[in-house]
Amino acid sequence: MDRPNAVGWFDLYVEDMDRAAAFYETVLSHQLESIDDPTGETLMRAFSASMGTYGAAGALVKSPHGRPGTGGTMVYFTVNDCAEEQSRVVSAGGRVLRPKFAIGQFGWVALCMDTEGNMFGLNSMR
Repeated sequence: MDRPNAVGWFDLYVEDMDRAAAFYETVLSHQLESIDDPTGETLMRAFSASMGTYGAAGALVKSPHGRPGTGGTMVYFTVNDCAEEQSRVVSAGGRVLRPKFAIGQFGWVALCMDTEGNMFGLNSMR
């Protein structure tokens, strides 16, 4: 029996949903989709996902139950060439913390900070 990947979903906490959504839509070049929270407690905008493919799905979340910030869980977005997305981070209001660097057989990574103070990574094989 195949075991599922360890991560099935992620929440990336934000203070300002419109600002955070605009940031990720600019950097990743795709629209986030508003999704309903059955509890009515949170605002959510999901990253594009296909539940039948490799990787985890997730959303930006504004919630009284979690806050943005560094030092916690690190989310890596899979992209074609992380230098391309990295080039849009500053103009979208974020910061590049460590420009694109090699991680051996696992490709390349760039470490960045979003408009909410969350650190995130961009990962590509070229």
